[in-house]
Amino acid sequence: MRIIEVRQFGGPDVLTLVDRDIPVPGKGQVVIKVEAIGVNPVDTYIRAGTYPVLPELPYIPGGNAAGTVQSCGEGVTELSQGQRVYTACTFGAYGEYCLCDATQVYDLPEEASFAQGATLGVPGATAWRGLFIRGLGKAGEKVLVHGASGSVGGAALQLGRAAGMEMYGTAGSEQGLKIIDELGAVKSMLHQGDYVDRLRAAVPGGFDLILEMLANVNLETDLSLLAPHGRVVIIGSRGRIEIDPRLTMGKETDIRGLALAAASSVELKQTHAALAAAVRAGVLRPLIAATLPLEDAPRAHQKVLEPGLNGKIILSPGL
Repeated sequence: MRIIEVRQFGGPDVLTLVDRDIPVPGKGQVVIKVEAIGVNPVDTYIRAGTYPVLPELPYIPGGNAAGTVQSCGEGVTELSQGQRVYTACTFGAYGEYCLCDATQVYDLPEEASFAQGATLGVPGATAWRGLFIRGLGKAGEKVLVHGASGSVGGAALQLGRAAGMEMYGTAGSEQGLKIIDELGAVKSMLHQGDYVDRLRAAVPGGFDLILEMLANVNLETDLSLLAPHGRVVIIGSRGRIEIDPRLTMGKETDIRGLALAAASSVELKQTHAALAAAVRAGVLRPLIAATLPLEDAPRAHQKVLEPGLNGKIILSPGL
């Protein structure tokens, strides 16, 4: 089988296409024949060696894939050969086959394509966790999603709207604004110029919840946009930032971090059950920005960090 392997941390060029034997599942493990791979920003941080927790070298990148069960190891009873599934593992997804712990594999509803399934493990789960678990979002609340045309932001917009929240979104391009509007945002605006003043004018009382994808740029501004007792959930950040802590005091607002790795097994089970239900009900339709062949993993790692990305970058072993 063909896989992408990283033998040393560095730039996108360290992503190397190699041939390996198809893995054999051990106790409690599953091998998936991969049809689609989701490329996430965190994949690039790990590859670069800048993520707090790093794998031993060499390793196969990627935590999101969708396909069919190829084989099951001893003790696996909830999955069967040929079943459509998606993964929410840590590593190993960038290949024609993926070896996973069975607890990291979930049933993929027929209503979703394999490409859409490859967005559920991290982007979908992050959106759900940001809205309902870390963000404590409720019906009727006003929610601002930065980067709402991206894979996490688009999922959050759909899930929040279905739960009765008033959803607002920013984007980096006119195409992104069009997507946000089509997803049912109350209001959308370009993330540039006087957008902060326009947000304040649109929601004078402030936002109850903000989902932040680039905290090192926006966090202090977010604090000024919150309503009393509002929450900012930090989903992404690419560096340090200096803020005035007093901005949190007068309105007793919260800054909350989010990491899927910190989720409990109970939370993960609830999250993926909710995502499956949302897909089956037509509430959640993940956005796909582009599909590239597996060997184009270096280009995918460049594209996933480009501003104005609308939806998920997918690698396809079959192209």
